[in-house]
Amino acid sequence: MNQNQIQNPETQIPKTPQMNDRDFLNDMLTTEKYMTSAYSVFLHEASHQQLYQDMLNIFTETQNCQRELYNLMFKKGWYKLEAADQQKLQQSYQQFQGYTNQFPYQNTVQ
Repeated sequence: MNQNQIQNPETQIPKTPQMNDRDFLNDMLTTEKYMTSAYSVFLHEASHQQLYQDMLNIFTETQNCQRELYNLMFKKGWYKLEAADQQKLQQSYQQFQGYTNQFPYQNTVQ
């Protein structure tokens, strides 16, 4: 296993042409990601307060479902992450820290 990868041991599944548990979970996770993205656009543009609040509740439920699916896939070893390179993180931090002098209210940003 690559040392930069963060992953649990993979739960083995039969390799057949039919969809298996991993395929179903991956499809559901992809759908939930798409839905939260679409709901987010709606929330940015909603002008009716009660409709906004209702959709915000649906968005939150969908986002929580997406997170649970991700956690399940990660637990089963079907979703892996790559560890961040500390040097790259520091470089990005310094780069964006330099942008703060472009903000109109520099004393209010920390």
